[in-house]
Amino acid sequence: MEKQISNFIRALRSADVRVSTGEALDAARTLAMIGYDDRALMKDSLACVLAKSEAEKSIHDRLFDLYFSSAPAAATSASATSESESDSNESPADAAERLSSLTEAGNEAELASAVERAAEAAGLNDIRFSTQVAYFAQSMLKAMGGEALQTRLLEALQGRTPDADAEAQRLIDVRRALTKATRERAERGFDIFGAAETERFRDDVAATKRLSAIEASDMARMKQLVAKVAKKLAVKHSRRRKRTQRGMLDVRRTMRANAGFDGVPFNVVWRQKKKDRPKILVICDVSGSVAAYVRFLLLLLFSMKEAIPDLSAFAFSYRLKCVDDILETHEFDAAIKKILREIGLGSTSYGQAFSDFKMDHENKIDRRTTIIILGDGRSNYGDPRLDLFRDFAGRAKRIIWLNPEGRALWGTGDSVIPRYEPFCAQMSHVATLKDLERAVDEVLTAYD
Repeated sequence: MEKQISNFIRALRSADVRVSTGEALDAARTLAMIGYDDRALMKDSLACVLAKSEAEKSIHDRLFDLYFSSAPAAATSASATSESESDSNESPADAAERLSSLTEAGNEAELASAVERAAEAAGLNDIRFSTQVAYFAQSMLKAMGGEALQTRLLEALQGRTPDADAEAQRLIDVRRALTKATRERAERGFDIFGAAETERFRDDVAATKRLSAIEASDMARMKQLVAKVAKKLAVKHSRRRKRTQRGMLDVRRTMRANAGFDGVPFNVVWRQKKKDRPKILVICDVSGSVAAYVRFLLLLLFSMKEAIPDLSAFAFSYRLKCVDDILETHEFDAAIKKILREIGLGSTSYGQAFSDFKMDHENKIDRRTTIIILGDGRSNYGDPRLDLFRDFAGRAKRIIWLNPEGRALWGTGDSVIPRYEPFCAQMSHVATLKDLERAVDEVLTAYD
């Protein structure tokens, strides 16, 4: 049974439930105390030990019901034996009779036990993708003696007598029942060990897919991915901004703190380095060529409001406008549609946008401010207003430019990216969610 619990913990880990080695040992001790007879008590006890949040509790309960649904204690204990389901010297007729007896009414427990042993023999716990279900089902049937059953079926089909035909039909029914049982067990094995792995694979594919190629059918998955990325970055960068540096004594403050003790340093004061809290102004080109990227950048940043409380967003195509109110008073999808509808029209002009920003919002820039600009830098041959951009760079902590266009296109046609680049602390090509995650991570790292 210990092996079954170990495999159950492995299934939890594959579903992103964090189970430490200590917690796994606690689970084993818990089961040693309560035993295995009371299924409900076993489920609740393991949940107390292994699940640390409501989300993990939900995953635990689902996997517990799947994992132990058709494997009673006796069957799972039997599965630990190394005996093969079929004897290599067993005749096709004997194998057919043995398998036939498993499919008879009243022998459900014996069939479940046999299927569990076949699942272990076939290595079903290693299943990862739904396309492997048929392979593992066939491997399980083979482990149960399916080849001998097939041989006996072929012999019956060659008999060409009424009795042989009846025997063949009986064996076909037996094979159908066994195939159904092994298929269902393989599908359940995938749900336990493979479904989470498949989802991670799909998430990795989506995270590396060009944002401009994301389809409507992918949006639900992308929103979940953005939420995961936002949570990960928020946890990473929400630690204390003031960190004590051990080993660096602040002599002046130590002497002052111990003036009442004749200078004897009873209270030692260590130097502390104060870290700025993030302050981010994001300026987005919402013209048609960049709009798809704006959606995901704003969704990511505004999903991290707790980690970045001082965050403001601006959008422009020709004229620039603050969109904080729109994002705060509307559902995100509705807010993006409103922004694109009201601001995304017109001929793109970076120079005009920077003029509007200086006129109405320049006072928001201080030494803590990181300005993130998302755009392709194509300004329809208008004045790029490098003088204003240079001034912004001088006042801000840093300017980060995220460009959806590949580097080979920078400076071609009406692109003025090479003229802005000298004033940017960093200018990066972003095409995927992974690129956005890396860019935001680097921005927040500058404040740690």
